[in-house]
Amino acid sequence: MAEALKGKPVADAIKAELTKKVDELKGKGITPKLGIIRVGARPDDLFYEGGAKKTCKAVGMDSEVFEYPEDIDQAAFENAVKEVGAKKDVNGILMFSPLPKTLDERKIRTLIPVEKDVDCLTIGGAAKVFTDDPTGFPPCTPKACMEMLDFYNIPIKGKKCVVVGRSLVVGKPMAMLLLREHGTVTICHSRTENLPDVCKEAEILVAAVGRAKMVKGNFVSPGQIVIDVGINADPDNPGRYCGDVDFAEAEPIVEKISPVPAGVGSVTTSVLCKHTILACEMQNK
Repeated sequence: MAEALKGKPVADAIKAELTKKVDELKGKGITPKLGIIRVGARPDDLFYEGGAKKTCKAVGMDSEVFEYPEDIDQAAFENAVKEVGAKKDVNGILMFSPLPKTLDERKIRTLIPVEKDVDCLTIGGAAKVFTDDPTGFPPCTPKACMEMLDFYNIPIKGKKCVVVGRSLVVGKPMAMLLLREHGTVTICHSRTENLPDVCKEAEILVAAVGRAKMVKGNFVSPGQIVIDVGINADPDNPGRYCGDVDFAEAEPIVEKISPVPAGVGSVTTSVLCKHTILACEMQNK
């Protein structure tokens, strides 16, 4: 039976560290604040928003939600994003996406100040991540994966790392973060030839392709560390969620595996708060 890499102990450790930092900042008259920009009221956005607000409160930070109607027009929303970005008390900005198709999301993302881009929404933020600039913030999900590997003392240097998925939100930045820690990284996707064989060669396997239970038992091998980033509706259990890894098939084979739920997803809001506090410190020098 594989060791379960659960997210709660990781999140708790991060929150304990952040609470101390916030107390130090408050002693200097500074309170970090996260601004959350939301258009409409999608259930998944509301769920994540609730978790983010709860984590902010737990560590002593402030948060504020800037909510806009789903039918807001481009000009009005551009002005709204500029106004939030200009607020001196807002240190980090999270904007839920995708935005409604009536809005030009690519243009709107450029309006978020790079120094407040705590979830890598801007091209400038991505450039900092890809050039190893420490003032840039990676997307919270891949950073949460790195926090888990660190917490569970899983070495990355020199290891064969395979990332299944090439999105800008997880796959590509995940590869960059592993490279930063001297992992030997292969990026795969659904069209990779002989995908199961490539995955089996990994020492660290990160599944971030967005397909329920795509990574089967024939994708994994003994001794592997498997980080499952996926969060999908479970096709076999209506009303429940599953990862990109078929846990029932992989868990008896591998050495360690993160479950879904209760894995990576439970660490992301703590990372979001960590990024906002770091942004606050930089903004206040």
